[in-house]
Amino acid sequence: MRATTKNRKSRETDITVSVNIDGEGKSKINSGIGFLDHMLELFAFWGHFDLEVFTKEADFKVDIHHANEDLGIVLGQAFKEALGDKTGINRNGFAAVPMEEVTASVTLDISGRGSLKLIVVHTPTYPPPKPQDGYEIKYAEHFFDALAKQLGMNLNIKIENPSSDLHTSLEPVFKALGKALSEAVGIDPRRKGIPSTKGVID
Repeated sequence: MRATTKNRKSRETDITVSVNIDGEGKSKINSGIGFLDHMLELFAFWGHFDLEVFTKEADFKVDIHHANEDLGIVLGQAFKEALGDKTGINRNGFAAVPMEEVTASVTLDISGRGSLKLIVVHTPTYPPPKPQDGYEIKYAEHFFDALAKQLGMNLNIKIENPSSDLHTSLEPVFKALGKALSEAVGIDPRRKGIPSTKGVID
């Protein structure tokens, strides 16, 4: 079973994440950031990952930055550890999910080289999403960046026709991320070794 529990404790946060990659999409999430909790429930459901998140301590006196970014860090570390040497995985994944006028596309590669490119295609008709419940698009970007770098994942996200409602703009992103990552970590029975011509993925 590809599962693990990781804890990250710093002067600012104390976060524990448990993940089962080969799960059923069950989740129990209490990060202290209600909006992000809901997004991660969607991510787990559509990725078929069993996911538990518990934040024991977090410095919310200034803002949610540290808890948000640190959760991305420990979640990425948990997925990387649960994947082991990555033998037999598909490695790549893609998904596009709509919600109302919004379309979110996620393309990713578990290459060992973590990077993020987030593009929000806003026009006069579709301006950037407004903050909701203290959460902003910049926080989502910080979360995805931390997740991608710790997992060792090349993560490209595109949001077309963004809604002024942040929920409507980000919900399809987290659904698409779950679906794309589920594809990437899936096992290809034809692949007998590590999916790299180098024979290793860091």
